[in-house]
Amino acid sequence: MTLPPTAPTTALMPVQPRVHDDRACELGEGALWHPGRQGLFWFDILANRLLCRDADGPRAWEFDRHVSAAGWIDRDSLLIASETDLFRLDLQSGRQTRLVALEPDNPATRSNDGRADPQGGFWIGTMGKGGESGAGALYRWYRGELRCLRQGMTVPNAICFAPAGDLAYYADTRQRRIWRQPLDRAGWPLGEAAVFLDFGPEGPKPDGAVTDAEGCLWNAQWGSGRVARYSPEGVFLGALALPTSHVSCPAFGGPGLDRLFVTTARQKLSAAQLAAEPAAGCTFMLEGVGPGRAEPAVQL
Repeated sequence: MTLPPTAPTTALMPVQPRVHDDRACELGEGALWHPGRQGLFWFDILANRLLCRDADGPRAWEFDRHVSAAGWIDRDSLLIASETDLFRLDLQSGRQTRLVALEPDNPATRSNDGRADPQGGFWIGTMGKGGESGAGALYRWYRGELRCLRQGMTVPNAICFAPAGDLAYYADTRQRRIWRQPLDRAGWPLGEAAVFLDFGPEGPKPDGAVTDAEGCLWNAQWGSGRVARYSPEGVFLGALALPTSHVSCPAFGGPGLDRLFVTTARQKLSAAQLAAEPAAGCTFMLEGVGPGRAEPAVQL
């Protein structure tokens, strides 16, 4: 739906964020709550780094290429999306096993937002490293097959799914739109995508997103310092304020899935903004939000 000029956009929910992890990321992204480990994973894309905080405390893994999104396979392994491939990471040994190449012959692009779908597939977007217009694409990996779903995208984002698995959502941040895509029983696109939210040229820039148990979509909005909640019909329901401008990706977690974790970024903030926003790049947690949904496992 296109938002009318009178649509409410600023109603704030009375929930106070606190810093969950103070390791400041240049570009924090890809928040994932691992239900088996009861811990949060996320990325600093520009630092080629995966971070984690769980019962074992803070940890990090370094890579030789950009990494940006993950899905959990089992307790000790993740599917990781990098600029050149999807690979399985053994969290204990650090061993990497390539599953499929991802635009390996195009050094101008990298992976961006991604998430597992309820059928056990994994969706991932690519984009130009310099944000070049139309350089990106949207893919789905499922049971050994990587299929391109949409080309000509600039900054694919907001990949998430309705609880029943019959709808996918995704955005192009540059276009300030979120689409809704019907899915068949195996999780492949069924028919054409329709615009779910059109924020207009002066509206919020949609970044990462997740759905809750009621099917509402929570969208981190780059440059707006907030995560906004929308009903399945596209009605704005309220927003959570963060103490820094560039919020990037939410994830529900905690024992009751009633905590919202949010990654942020320092990227493209001026010296004056960084001085005014000392927590920029930290990862935040807001309690009593939701009810959320557990992330499904990726099926190999």
